[in-house]
Amino acid sequence: MTQQPQDEFDSNVESAQEWMKAVQERLQVNDNTQGPRAALEARLRETERICHLEPEGQMKMDLVLKSADTLLSCCSEEQKHNILTKLKDIKAQWEETVIYITHCHSRIEWVWLHWSEYLLAQDEFYRWFQKIKMTLETRVELQMGLKEKQWQLSHSQVLLNNILNQSILLDRLLEEAASLFNRIGDPSVDEEVQKRMKGEYEKIKAQAQERVSLLEKITKEHEQYKTNVDQFHLWLNKLMGKVNTSLGRRGKMSAKHQFKILQNFAKDFQNGEKSLKNLEDQSAGVIQNTSPMGGEKITNELEELRKALEKLKLFCKEEEERILKTLNSEGAYETQARQLEAEVKEFRRELQRLAKDLEPGEKAKDEAELIERWKIYSVTKSALAAEEPKAERLKAQLKELVQFNHDFQPLSDSVVITMQEFQRIKENSCKLKNRSGTDLWQYFQHPIQEFQLWKALTQKLLTITDSLPDLPSIHTFLPQIEAALAESSRLKEQLIMLKLKKDLLISIFGEERAETFLEEVTNTIRERDLLHNNLLQRNSKLQSAISQHNDFDTAFEPLQKRLADLHIRAEAEKEFQQDLPSKQAQLQRLQQIQEDLQELDVQIENLKPLVQANTSHQHKINQLLSDYQTLKRSLEITMEQSQKHVQEHWTFNHKLWELQQWIGIARQKLESYQGNEGQRKVNSQSVEDIERLVAEFPDKEVQLHLTEGHGQLVMETSSLEGAALVQGELKELKESWKALKLLEETLMSFIRKWQLKNKESDPRKKLIISNNIPKHGFLINSVDSVPRHQGKGSPSKEEESNDDFSKFLNDFEHWLQVENTKLVNIIAMKNSTAKDSEIRKGKLKELQDRLPEGQHLFENLLSLRTKNGTCENLEDLRYRWMLYKSKLKDSRNLLEVGVKE
Repeated sequence: MTQQPQDEFDSNVESAQEWMKAVQERLQVNDNTQGPRAALEARLRETERICHLEPEGQMKMDLVLKSADTLLSCCSEEQKHNILTKLKDIKAQWEETVIYITHCHSRIEWVWLHWSEYLLAQDEFYRWFQKIKMTLETRVELQMGLKEKQWQLSHSQVLLNNILNQSILLDRLLEEAASLFNRIGDPSVDEEVQKRMKGEYEKIKAQAQERVSLLEKITKEHEQYKTNVDQFHLWLNKLMGKVNTSLGRRGKMSAKHQFKILQNFAKDFQNGEKSLKNLEDQSAGVIQNTSPMGGEKITNELEELRKALEKLKLFCKEEEERILKTLNSEGAYETQARQLEAEVKEFRRELQRLAKDLEPGEKAKDEAELIERWKIYSVTKSALAAEEPKAERLKAQLKELVQFNHDFQPLSDSVVITMQEFQRIKENSCKLKNRSGTDLWQYFQHPIQEFQLWKALTQKLLTITDSLPDLPSIHTFLPQIEAALAESSRLKEQLIMLKLKKDLLISIFGEERAETFLEEVTNTIRERDLLHNNLLQRNSKLQSAISQHNDFDTAFEPLQKRLADLHIRAEAEKEFQQDLPSKQAQLQRLQQIQEDLQELDVQIENLKPLVQANTSHQHKINQLLSDYQTLKRSLEITMEQSQKHVQEHWTFNHKLWELQQWIGIARQKLESYQGNEGQRKVNSQSVEDIERLVAEFPDKEVQLHLTEGHGQLVMETSSLEGAALVQGELKELKESWKALKLLEETLMSFIRKWQLKNKESDPRKKLIISNNIPKHGFLINSVDSVPRHQGKGSPSKEEESNDDFSKFLNDFEHWLQVENTKLVNIIAMKNSTAKDSEIRKGKLKELQDRLPEGQHLFENLLSLRTKNGTCENLEDLRYRWMLYKSKLKDSRNLLEVGVKE
């Protein structure tokens, strides 16, 4: 009866052994990590399939065990021993096979993963390598100036440091390659590949080091040149000071002595010309490593230095001639005396006008009046400071009259009285400004002083209410705590408003003092918040003591109703406001809502102990907390936006006020050169004054565009009525600007005619065109010189050059006009949605991408200009090109600010 189970057992044992033998043979074939990646992958897949066969082997083992159990139940004791021995052997063989399968597959899989990670790291290294290689293959771009060269050198040094830092990664990569090669022996990671990677890295490192060395040489050369130029500037300024000092003492020296001193300056001029020649020689090497625009700038700078030196020489020469001529010139004295008298009268009229702004008025009632009064005194003081050169000029002119043998005592008395009046008004202006600044300082200090009083009372109140004995005592001090909380909220509003006035504080007290004050305000706010929280906790504690006798519903319903009321108030404050006071009031209301919400939070926490195990109460309190957190987050966002809107409106008002004040002063100065019935009064001194004033016009025009951009931001965050007000202010500002420009152009036209007339009356003088103010016309200075005129018969090459210059000039002017029209249309586009913002951003990006094209056209013009000389149209285009780039940059910046908002 045991024969059939015996045969079945032997058959199962034989089948299992044959299966394990076949698996082990397959494993032995694939148990190898050497060779290419494809072969390793094939072995990995094969071992995976072998691993999947393990259940089959387990099934065969189960059959062996089952047949063994059957056989053991019906066999003799002697047979059992043999069967158990076979079972033990086949189990050991099965365990060995399973372990072999696992270890073989794990070993191959680990090598495969190691290889994959190495390939990923190698790919990342070569991506970085290609990026660096492309960067280094580009030739070194010529830069415009020293700062740009220093930036370029810094960038190359950063690039070199990046390459040097990659050496650590490369070393790890080579170590991994060596380790991998020992395991797989594949040529893709052999020593030759490792050497090639190392060699490529060393090559780009050498290129980067070479580039840094070249840029260091270029930068050092430019720095040395810049140092020499600065030294020449110092020498020239020192020489000018010596000349001015010598000429300033001419009233105390004889004419002969003055003439001798002027002749002694000839040696200084010779040394200066020699130093300037050395600078020109040195500039050749610098220009070679500088962009065309930068080279032109260097050339122009040297030309300006030569012009300044020549101008000083000419000035000394003219002074020599003037001393010789004016000693016995009666007409010179009369002319200078009349001119001085006229300028003194004009100066006194200007002083009387400025003195009207300093007349005492009623005491300021609020902060706005204090600030307005300080601004008036500041503007008046600045205007008086601007009149200082005129006062010095009057005194210098008075000193010039000393050399004449005439009685000029009445004129001298008039000048002295005028100077005394000028000094008195200056002192009064300074005193009033300092007094108004002191009043503002005391006004701004008032909230902090009130806080200190409130702080002392609050600390005393917290100490007293720390442990109250009975309920009547609680009812006695609870109203005092609530009053202290109300006062705390009021103080917070005032302190927060102080922080929002940072720009105003800096303009009044200076940056250091304002920062110190704002730091004190910040610390005060922090102290107030801490004491406020303590009061809230104490108030809640006392309220809780009173409410301990009430049930949950009685305490819950007021809190729920109060939260709903706060939500309604917060939603109502999301509307845009009309003007800055409205926005400030809105911010204060939001701060009060936040204070009330903090107090409500403490009360909710105190309500939690009443919930106990009631699930309904627990649900209500959870819902209340959820609504509270939602309202808190919404309120924080609304407050942040409100603070931003207030800050933007403050900035706009400040910029608007500054530009309005400058326009008003400039208009008054220009109008002062017009007499009755539109007659204009100009002379050489007034021409210089007008030139200095008009030179400020380009910067102020850029400031006008920036103010319009700030106004646009304010309009977007204001109500319709407020936007209309801002738009009206901007319209009024632009109209004032247009009127000022018209006045300036009219006056400049008259000056040109006046100077042409003077030139015709003196044929020895020629016209020199000053390009200080290319946008608004050119000032014509009359100096003694030999005119340089070219003959009528010009070579044909020169005519061709002129034709090319005209063509390029017209091409660039047309290109700039088209681009400027596009920019104006883009600025005028509506920006109501995010899509509109993206469209505007894309169009501005297109204009930005076309700037190199315009720069190329302009540089072509400049290269031809060196052959054709300077022309008025080119200087006008230079200014328009600079203004266009500035407007494009500001438009992009303002758009980015709007998108972030």
